Amino acid sequence: MQIRKLGRSNLKVSALGLGCMSMSALYGPPGDKQEMISLIRAAYERGVTLFDTAESYGPFINEELVGEALQPIRDQVVIATKFGFDIDMATGERRGGTNSRPKHIKAVAEACLKRLRTDRIDLFYQHRVDPTVPIEDVAGAIRDLIAQGKVRHFGLSEAGVPTIRRAHAVQTVTAVQSEYSLFWRGPEAALLSTLEELGIGFVAFSPLGAGFLTGRIDENTRLHPTDFRNSVPRFSPLARKANKALIEVLETFAVDKNATLAQIALAWLLARKSWIVPIPGTTKLHRLEENLGALDVDLTAEDVSQISEITSRIEVRGDRLPEAILKGIGL
Repeated sequence: MQIRKLGRSNLKVSALGLGCMSMSALYGPPGDKQEMISLIRAAYERGVTLFDTAESYGPFINEELVGEALQPIRDQVVIATKFGFDIDMATGERRGGTNSRPKHIKAVAEACLKRLRTDRIDLFYQHRVDPTVPIEDVAGAIRDLIAQGKVRHFGLSEAGVPTIRRAHAVQTVTAVQSEYSLFWRGPEAALLSTLEELGIGFVAFSPLGAGFLTGRIDENTRLHPTDFRNSVPRFSPLARKANKALIEVLETFAVDKNATLAQIALAWLLARKSWIVPIPGTTKLHRLEENLGALDVDLTAEDVSQISEITSRIEVRGDRLPEAILKGIGL
């Protein structure tokens, strides 16, 4: 397994991590618990050391799953989780909106530690920026948790550049997590250059475009009624049909490299920067192995340039998330 360092920090992780969200939430019914535990441990056996979860996935049940799966190998892995949504910690009721008040952050950290069966959180992200709480106060709360040994590293998810700079000035930000793939290249506008300047690592979620870049979803695909992609404009049947142009580009390179479309998409992302760590999610062992195969795909600098240039001319149809969710991103 290739190892990458997140920015200028001392946090070293596998070049590909594992996003665990889909095992419990959002992509249809949750997976069988024992099967998901086996999958997480299989990922570790294949060299994966970065496992990503959040209190909001479930809520709570995904952290519990990850904690149980990783308990026997806790000291050999990096666990990333997230705070920031307004969730009743006793009942799991989603009250809507965000909550990053320092007192709440610290209470969430204690609850996360119990669910994850650990004494420290390796990477603690603010899941979404809370417009009612100064980011300096959030960073200060994490600084306190780091001083207490309960958190090792501070992260931000889907934050805007000004927020990242302000947070970093109070407490070093080790990693920023945002969506990034050939299906959504927004971070290229300003985020990646800022992270490079500040020495912050980048963790790319949905690196396969929520499954679209695998080539297994087209305008005729019927998603489970509980799958959140049913509400995503980019996954409307008309958008899927229009966006097949991206798939056609990947198919050309996949044939040339004797690889799958998913492997080409991940290999392209890995080649962008040495401090980018994609975290594709899956509930199936053969998809995990396929994703890890991307590390063996040899894309030349010319290949990467061609993929970037050709796909940049394709106008992707549809927003990447529902309008209501997009309003809380990039603050």
